[in-house]
Amino acid sequence: MERLESRVARRCRLVLVSDGTELYTVGQIARRTGLSVHTIRFWSDSGLIVPTDRSAGGYRLYDAAAVARFDLVRTLRELGIGLEAVQKIMARQVTVAEVAEAHARALDAEITALKLRRAVLRTIAKRGGTTEETMMTHKLAHLSAARRQQVVDEFIENTFAGITLDDDAKVVAEWMRELPDDPAPRQIDAWIELADLVAGEDFRQRLRRIALMGASSAASRHGYELRSLALEHANRAMTESVAPDSVEGRTVLNQIVKPDLPADERGDLHRWLETVADDRVERYWQLIAVLNGHEPAPSAMPALTWLIAALRAHG
Repeated sequence: MERLESRVARRCRLVLVSDGTELYTVGQIARRTGLSVHTIRFWSDSGLIVPTDRSAGGYRLYDAAAVARFDLVRTLRELGIGLEAVQKIMARQVTVAEVAEAHARALDAEITALKLRRAVLRTIAKRGGTTEETMMTHKLAHLSAARRQQVVDEFIENTFAGITLDDDAKVVAEWMRELPDDPAPRQIDAWIELADLVAGEDFRQRLRRIALMGASSAASRHGYELRSLALEHANRAMTESVAPDSVEGRTVLNQIVKPDLPADERGDLHRWLETVADDRVERYWQLIAVLNGHEPAPSAMPALTWLIAALRAHG
């Protein structure tokens, strides 16, 4: 009986080697670190932390340095670093800083994906649509970042290939941005609609024609001022029920387009307007505004449609 008690004591108590170094059993390390006995044995069997010695009965014993290594491995695992990376750190093949940087990047990507998933769920909850709509929203919004970028790249390449872009056309080509890191439900909707819009060949050809007209076009030189004048005068004309082909309509037209504009520039302006005044092009810019966190501008299409009709009627 006394011999059995002695063996039990040796298994449970702190072990001292001849030089006074303290050695710890698996059970003692578990109590000190909060790790399970199974985890300690598994890490030891994996070669992460080799026992310092063995007891007479063959039990693993670890010195203080080994205990510190168990603490380090536990910390790395709690940070989510995989065993393979931990093994490289422990073998000094990579530094903790290198692994931490790589892991931080991975966590950033995971956080972005989780934020996107949250935004999608909010969109679905807000819509309360059919199962088919829900599945489509989920599928499109969960395209990988690489695939979403591919959509943008294909749109730009197919639409503007071979064209030397002026400043305005570059804006058209470059402002279709990636979803923000924490998109609002309306930005999810905008991205889905935009991805569908830019996939249309007819829409791409329309933008290509706009780009081909370029800054050298006399019409495009009037673009920004013309839009502002059209919104002011054509909208008022519509409010007052002034027909574009009437005498009063000519007076309004002269307030928007200078009556002494040369005939060739006037014709150029007319053709340019008929190209750029497109519901889909305007919707593109509205969606771009939403993606960039801005309120879309009011529609100019009614005013531009009135202006085109007035130009057609009065030459």
